[in-house]
Amino acid sequence: MTDPLHSDLLALAQEAARRAGTLLRDGRPADLAVAKTKSSPIDVVTEMDIAAEKLITDLIAGDRPDDGFLGEEGASSEGTSGIRWVVDPLDGTVNYLYGLPTWSVSIAAEQDGERVVAVVAAPMRGETYHAVRGAGAWATGAWEGERRLACRPAPPLDQALVSTGFNYVTEVRTHQAEVAHRLIPLLRDIRRGGSAAVDLCDVAAGRLDGYYERGLHPWDLAAGDLIAREAGARTGGRPGERPGHDLTIAATPGVFEPLQQHLEALGAWHD
Repeated sequence: MTDPLHSDLLALAQEAARRAGTLLRDGRPADLAVAKTKSSPIDVVTEMDIAAEKLITDLIAGDRPDDGFLGEEGASSEGTSGIRWVVDPLDGTVNYLYGLPTWSVSIAAEQDGERVVAVVAAPMRGETYHAVRGAGAWATGAWEGERRLACRPAPPLDQALVSTGFNYVTEVRTHQAEVAHRLIPLLRDIRRGGSAAVDLCDVAAGRLDGYYERGLHPWDLAAGDLIAREAGARTGGRPGERPGHDLTIAATPGVFEPLQQHLEALGAWHD
């Protein structure tokens, strides 16, 4: 039985993601421009990233004023309740800027440092994914009702479809391209979607056999990681480590270990 607190957190996260997704989908100006850059000139933030994060944090804080926040666009507070919200208001900003459909709103709730609730909304797909720790991963979409998510049966690695992403810093991206170049002969193929949260949910939904990326921040992976794990995927980083900035991997159980071994041998976690 789901903890009543977790049920309340889930409902609040779903409402915040729904409202932010509607704002981003329906409120995108025709002349959308870059508001600022971060790690490099191509690592962009738009006015819509900022507006969506404000909507999410205002909504949650209005209902739960004692909770903490960690948001990509600057929301940061400790809180006193033991609950912290980890928010990426627009994961896939460059896709959004160009009018590509693969972007998402990612919201996770942590209780005493452990992720307990996750929601990822992908408005241009018409899909929303969610999970509560210990209660499985689920999605709503064009189909009727909620669908329980389950990762794919494990294929041999050479038949695995794997997704990845690339950093916005040129030197890091160049190294990542070299890793992909050496990895792709060992796989069925590699995809590059542009939203880490969507990639993690695609592993959960059985649309990918695996996903890996270097350079993710907590807000990039918090919600998607829980959704993938609750769908039966294994997640981690370098051997013996949790997913994080050095390396994040999510894969169906039979693909996870060989993929991790190859990424370690290829030095996917460093320049």
